[in-house]
Amino acid sequence: MSKLSAADFDKLLRPHMSHLYRIAYRFTGSQADSEDLLQDLLIKVYQRPEDLDGVERLRPWLTRVMYRMFIDNRRRYARSPIHLAVDNNNEDGEPIYENIACEAPIPEEQQSRQDQSKMLSRAMDRLSEDHRLVVMMHDVEGFTLEEISTVLDSPIGTLKSRIHRARARLRDLIGELPL
Repeated sequence: MSKLSAADFDKLLRPHMSHLYRIAYRFTGSQADSEDLLQDLLIKVYQRPEDLDGVERLRPWLTRVMYRMFIDNRRRYARSPIHLAVDNNNEDGEPIYENIACEAPIPEEQQSRQDQSKMLSRAMDRLSEDHRLVVMMHDVEGFTLEEISTVLDSPIGTLKSRIHRARARLRDLIGELPL
């Protein structure tokens, strides 16, 4: 692809936008940072349409590029002398791992779900970055092991081991945390 029109670019990437935004939000934990990351990804891909040649499965490839950009940004941030305080809550103060219910439950169920969600969020925050990432991608976002292997450039056996250890650690952490 030597030249890609804006309309073709839009047609190619629009089906993946909500997925990419959701993943960016899970990587960054904030709306502003996820929007910036997604915008940077789109600019990078638009400027280099030849990179799209030979890409069989666009969604995992785009996710991998975005993940690498996220890691590069984190490394740059770690070297920066100025750090701003960041928490793992959205604008409403709710944890970013909060699940949204499809139906309005009765108040007791809603409170129970909120308590469970807060506990899961606290436990997820205590996982290592590698463990949190594979659990988020596999269990929350539904990526297959093959797709995660492509995104993270890790062998499937390593990913299986990480998921197993991460789930075991989550079980332990949830058992340790008070409500």
